[in-house]
Amino acid sequence: MKVQVKNLEKRFGKTLAVDNVSFSFDSGHVFGFVGPNGAGKTTTMRVIATLEEPDSGDVYLNGISVREEPEVARRLVGYVPDSLPAHNDITVHEYLDFFARAYGLHGMERRKAVEAVEEFTNVTGILEKHLKALSKGMKQRVTLGRALIHDPQILVLDEPAAGLDPRARVELRELLTILAQQKKAILISSHILTELTEICNGVVIIERGQVLETGTIEDVMKKSATRRGIVIRVLDRRDELLKELLQTPHVNNAKESGKDVLIELEGDDDRASEILAELIGKGYRISEFKQTKANLEDIFMNVTKGGVQ
Repeated sequence: MKVQVKNLEKRFGKTLAVDNVSFSFDSGHVFGFVGPNGAGKTTTMRVIATLEEPDSGDVYLNGISVREEPEVARRLVGYVPDSLPAHNDITVHEYLDFFARAYGLHGMERRKAVEAVEEFTNVTGILEKHLKALSKGMKQRVTLGRALIHDPQILVLDEPAAGLDPRARVELRELLTILAQQKKAILISSHILTELTEICNGVVIIERGQVLETGTIEDVMKKSATRRGIVIRVLDRRDELLKELLQTPHVNNAKESGKDVLIELEGDDDRASEILAELIGKGYRISEFKQTKANLEDIFMNVTKGGVQ
């Protein structure tokens, strides 16, 4: 399953909320969709989910146009909005069963689908509780269950971790990891960027309705970062190494961290390789030299400028 967003534009009055947005992601991938409030994330997600019609451009789900064939496209997408259900007089089971019926599931097929979703989202112990009595974390599980009831190949989640406690966020990450392993294509927006880093294969960064960067986290980091963190572990002469690094061109910072020395290096892989060769040539016994793992927060701060619409 391939999701292609092509030259998407959407206006609300005089505001161009989505400005020529293009990106793509595939089955088995989790793409983080990040940007400041008002950047156009929710509008783009609603277009993918067939809930908004773009003014121009299109979204293709394995070649199916959401503009020309919305009914077909809608069955391929599970959408988790940023608002949770607020129904007062319906139980968890009734809620999920209602949406199974809405998607045209009948008889044994419907019962199996509802039971499978209830078990996967671990809500079997609260099936007879009314939605109004649930915690935010439990409501989020039910909302995810609703989005999965028709076994969609694509999941679009708008701020699903907002307001959840730490345990609920961990559990949500685990569920999304399993769904990616089931070859679903997942697009998730969140402001908790450090947590997205743990589950995302790629990222789309948007600001003022325009895509600034998109691709794998590694590729975007290489393009966007002018500085990189390097961890160096040396067998001896650590104090001497620290002084050496502080006088080395293109090293902006160097400090001790436990048994390691951390440096902030300005440059690309070639520059890092040159510094490693120089240190070895000066007799330092280096047992480890590695780049610190890129995270979405670093990428976001490097790419965006803080603009709002």
